[in-house]
Amino acid sequence: MQFDIWKTKRISLFLFEVREHFYAAGAPHWPDEEAENAIKYPVRFGIEPLALLRDVRLDEDGPLGIAASNAIRVSGTQRGMGNLIDMDPQPLLDAAGIPASWSEHQTVALNRTPGFTAEQVKPPKPPNRPPTGAGFVSDPKKRKAIELHAEDMAVAHYEREGWTVERLGKPYDLHCTRGREERRVEVKGTTGAATSVDLTINEVEHARDPQNTVDLFVVSDIKVDVRTDSYTASGGRVLHLHDWAPAEEDLRPRAFEYRLPLA
Repeated sequence: MQFDIWKTKRISLFLFEVREHFYAAGAPHWPDEEAENAIKYPVRFGIEPLALLRDVRLDEDGPLGIAASNAIRVSGTQRGMGNLIDMDPQPLLDAAGIPASWSEHQTVALNRTPGFTAEQVKPPKPPNRPPTGAGFVSDPKKRKAIELHAEDMAVAHYEREGWTVERLGKPYDLHCTRGREERRVEVKGTTGAATSVDLTINEVEHARDPQNTVDLFVVSDIKVDVRTDSYTASGGRVLHLHDWAPAEEDLRPRAFEYRLPLA
């Protein structure tokens, strides 16, 4: 396709922030990987979704600028192979309506970003197409295996350090004591990168309570063998946050409670 034609086109652009450096994948994570139970993308990095921009111009007057617009054109003619471009992301943040000064902070407050859902990323399904990939992600049996494996790793970690560990589940996952010391631990597990985790409002309020000493123990890149009736989870990379209290700027609402009008 000629560049002049591309210049007249507009694209939908998914804006992410890179939150973790390159690492070697240890487990299937993306839908096509999970569908085949195999690692197809061995080199990964952690990204956090910020916003979805629609009708983005691919020319020098658009937020991408001419260099990035040209890189997208080249990528489109090379079966999606990416190209690295050194550019100022501020025009993209401005176009997305995200109040941030990239030159000053080199990061974005998560609570000021709209984000987007997995459904917005998926292409439309052809009629009568059987579901693939996503079923593995939502599989409650697999999710339970991931949670238990992450919790087992957390228990082993604290016990090695001399803590007595009690599994609770609610209102938090682990209650750890060592002499007069006490720690309450929230545990999260994922097959992907350690960029963000889902929290309930109770988990946030509990961690922010100054009377509680709370740790966050995250196990990412967990591998799950689903070929047997009893799913087996293994491996994983640990991110351990001591004395954890989530800051407002690092939280983004994903659900709302709607009050119905009076009858």
